[in-house]
Amino acid sequence: MKEPLIQFKDVYKSFGENHVLNGTDLSIYKGEITTIIGKSGGGKSVLLKHIIGLLEQDSGTILFEGRPVSDMNKAERKALKRKCSYMFQGTALFDSLTIYENIALPLKETTSLSDSEINSRVRDKMEQLDLHEIDEKYPSQLSGGMKKRVALARALITDPEIILFDEPTTGLDPIRKKAVHKMISDYQQKIGFTGVVISHDIPDIFNISQRIAMLNDGRVLFEGSHDELSTASDPAIKEFIQGMENRHEKMDCIPSVAEKGTMAREQAFAMPGQTGFSIILLHLENLNEITMNQGSGASKAILNSFVSKAHDCIRATDSCFFYGQDGILILLPGLAKDNAEIMCDRLVSMINIRDILDKFPATNFCLFASASFAGAVSGNRPEEIIAGSEFKQSKKYKFSFCNELEGM
Repeated sequence: MKEPLIQFKDVYKSFGENHVLNGTDLSIYKGEITTIIGKSGGGKSVLLKHIIGLLEQDSGTILFEGRPVSDMNKAERKALKRKCSYMFQGTALFDSLTIYENIALPLKETTSLSDSEINSRVRDKMEQLDLHEIDEKYPSQLSGGMKKRVALARALITDPEIILFDEPTTGLDPIRKKAVHKMISDYQQKIGFTGVVISHDIPDIFNISQRIAMLNDGRVLFEGSHDELSTASDPAIKEFIQGMENRHEKMDCIPSVAEKGTMAREQAFAMPGQTGFSIILLHLENLNEITMNQGSGASKAILNSFVSKAHDCIRATDSCFFYGQDGILILLPGLAKDNAEIMCDRLVSMINIRDILDKFPATNFCLFASASFAGAVSGNRPEEIIAGSEFKQSKKYKFSFCNELEGM
């Protein structure tokens, strides 16, 4: 059996009369993503801060590669800390620094690299994370999704062995949450860092996690794989997971395009005088007919299938809205029309209507859908773009499939 990279053994931590960690045992393995779940205020962030050395335990042992951290001298602890990076809840970007300066800060503080070497690393990382032409912007000028991407770039800039994520999707809508999860997973597979994630995004976070630990009343109540968690018999585990999944289902919806504040905020990130954003409109042309003939459950499932394909395709900085009763509008800040066409091509290629309709084997109907795209400058409203002649004349993708029962 392989040795844990990081291990907690009977760790206790209190703040006055508040006992936060009460004999915590936890193993974190190299090259894996371990997600820590549990009730709010249950000590998850405190546990994370012990890993990076921001807090010290009252008693118990924390080991790194089998060696107690308490036995390390000052230089060894400093070297261990350099192996770690921390993506704070809320990003913790410095408002007084530009995006470039925020990303470069860890290199300037912890290395002796020259300015040209730092510049090269920062540019490479911004390129990898699609952070184009924002280096002189400030955090207050960015959307929530873009800030998360900048925070991840800063966390990755020192090529750490261990990255700690404290609720990395807090404040994001469901589409962007899944995009951030994918971003973390993609880079973990590419770079091979060891990730420790605190999250309430159940069950979505399980898709990128090799191990899950549930912290309850200061103790790790469960530690293992997603499959092992799903078969756990402990009533406290089952009650927590079921409650979080039900909460997730209630919250997992996309805001309507009628929410002007959200739309205005997204459009504000456009570069003045340049193409501010592009849109893609997915239209389910006979969804109302399906609702009348097959019921609202069928039409809702079809719409959700299209939504799922949309968030698999879009970037963390993009937004997705319901448009009317039968449309999905995707807003792409900073993306020119030509690139929107490429993304539209990709999205359409990912949509397999047969897979969607195969979910309803006992039904008999046809589904007709279309996808269109357009570019716009800052200040345009999506309704105006969709009503305009350019949008109506743009390339339109049409696709359909009929699910016909034999003998009908």
